[in-house]
Amino acid sequence: MEDNPHRFLNVMAKGTYVTPHRHLDPPKSEAFLVLSGEMAFFAFDDRGQITETHVLGRDPMGIDIQPGVWHTLAVISEYAVCYEVKPGPYSVANDKDFAPWAPREGDPSAAEYLDWLIEQVGKAAV
Repeated sequence: MEDNPHRFLNVMAKGTYVTPHRHLDPPKSEAFLVLSGEMAFFAFDDRGQITETHVLGRDPMGIDIQPGVWHTLAVISEYAVCYEVKPGPYSVANDKDFAPWAPREGDPSAAEYLDWLIEQVGKAAV
C-alpha cells in the first residue's frame, strides 16, 4: 500500500463498470497501457459531458491522465488486460473522488450508463 508508484494489472470482462472518478487528494496522474483486448477511455468535464474518447489497444495502446481529470474505462472486447501505474501511497479513504453525476458501482442504473458510454465510442472522433 505504501509503494510509490503503484503498479498493477487490471483484468476486466466486457460489462465491467468503473464509476467515473478523479484523483485530487492528493492530485495524482495515472497511466494505462492495454496489453490485451480493447478498452474505451473517457474523460469528462465537471458536468459529466464527455470531452475525450480513445479506444486503447488499437492506436494508442495507452494513455497518460493528468491529475484531477474525471475519467473511466469500458471494456469493448470480450475482456481486456490493462497495466496501470499511479503515484502511491494508496489509501482507500482518499484514492478516488467519485463523479456526482454518474451512477456508482452496484447501482441499478450503472449498466444502462455503461451501455450509453460504449455507444458514444462509435460517435466520437477516435
